[in-house]
Amino acid sequence: MAGRIGAVVGLALLSVFLWMRMRRLKKEIYSFSDLLEACLDEMILGQKLEEPGAPGDFLWDKIYGKLEQVYRIQQRQNAQSAAEKEQMKELISDISHQTKTPIANMKLYLDIMKQEAGGEERQKEFLQKMEGQTEKLDFLLQSMVKMSRLETGVIEIRQRPDYLKPTLGRAVAAVVPKAEKKNIRLSVECGDALQVSHDRKWTEEALFNILDNGVKYTPEGGTIDVFVSAQEFFVKISIRDSGKGIAAGRQAAVFQRFYREPEVHDQEGIGVGLYLARKIITLQRGYIQVQSQEGQGADFQVYLPYDREKSQFRETFQL
Repeated sequence: MAGRIGAVVGLALLSVFLWMRMRRLKKEIYSFSDLLEACLDEMILGQKLEEPGAPGDFLWDKIYGKLEQVYRIQQRQNAQSAAEKEQMKELISDISHQTKTPIANMKLYLDIMKQEAGGEERQKEFLQKMEGQTEKLDFLLQSMVKMSRLETGVIEIRQRPDYLKPTLGRAVAAVVPKAEKKNIRLSVECGDALQVSHDRKWTEEALFNILDNGVKYTPEGGTIDVFVSAQEFFVKISIRDSGKGIAAGRQAAVFQRFYREPEVHDQEGIGVGLYLARKIITLQRGYIQVQSQEGQGADFQVYLPYDREKSQFRETFQL
């Protein structure tokens, strides 16, 4: 009899223990669900993720760590998306502003041609002006496309070890016709065997933009000298012109998008060449700096990353 009573009491105690255990587990599940729901709500609302409690709970600590990772990724993506939208807004605003003038000029020339009777020479003059505005508009839109593709990562810079002289040679050859029209002397010093990791197409574009800028603002009969030297960690490409020079206070501004110096607004150009050049070189882990004084020309110095030992090994191996 006593044994039966003990067994019944034991079963009763076990039932009470299991009931209490189940109740506790149920409470922990509800608590866990509440914590998880609170964190997910904060993530949905974009609020800073804060741990509501549950110290010492291994499962919650593990889940919360993963939620933190997801939250950080989400924040980075949101910030990147916001930056891209801001860039696009600025670009659209720039396109709208920069295209207004050539389009307005073209409309004006057309109106004048419609109103004026006869005058073949006069019509030819306005047609030439319209052609110039059309070329300016075409160049502007092409530059805009390049900028937008580079800034949004649509175009990727593909660097590989290659000889620098052919890349530089193509950039120089592209400005020769303009230089000859102004009787500007061009000289280039670059070693035949010098190799540097670079994107040939886009590096040529950057160097051409700097050279074209030099030709544009160098007076008749001036000079542009290009010197290339291999340093410890960079290859330096110095493009030195005998133009009007740049005041010290404006030297940083010349790399801004659409920047034009006050005294050259009546000359050809829209102010994107140097901006694109710096963007291209920066994407190749290089940089550009300028040294200049008013009335004494400008020296644009392009630096591209260079590994002297690897370059010398390749040159020796290929020879």
